[in-house]
Amino acid sequence: MSLSPQAMVNIAVQAAKDKKAQDLIVLDIAEISIIADYFVICSGRSNIQVQAIAENVQEALEKEGVTALRREGLREGTWVLLDYGDVIVHVFQEAERQFYKLERLWGDARVVEVPVNI
Repeated sequence: MSLSPQAMVNIAVQAAKDKKAQDLIVLDIAEISIIADYFVICSGRSNIQVQAIAENVQEALEKEGVTALRREGLREGTWVLLDYGDVIVHVFQEAERQFYKLERLWGDARVVEVPVNI
């Protein structure tokens, strides 16, 4: 069974929220990039929280049969990237997020409303 990109986003968002991710935003980049349909971007307060958020996202998607194609930064815990093909999840520590400013870099992307409770 394969999930739609939107279903993957919903699962990732809920898993991140479950670990108290902050400043969660979803960008629809399908119209402006071929690399993915969505970016899920959020922050954690520490290396441990960033790692916990990323691991929870991975576990939630794996329960649905979706495995990351690529995973970067989990050991360091400052910026974890989880690549699911159509959906890319970025979990930052706040300083890293401010430095890389993905929201500004992808400023032409449509911001998707994040459901309060999924």
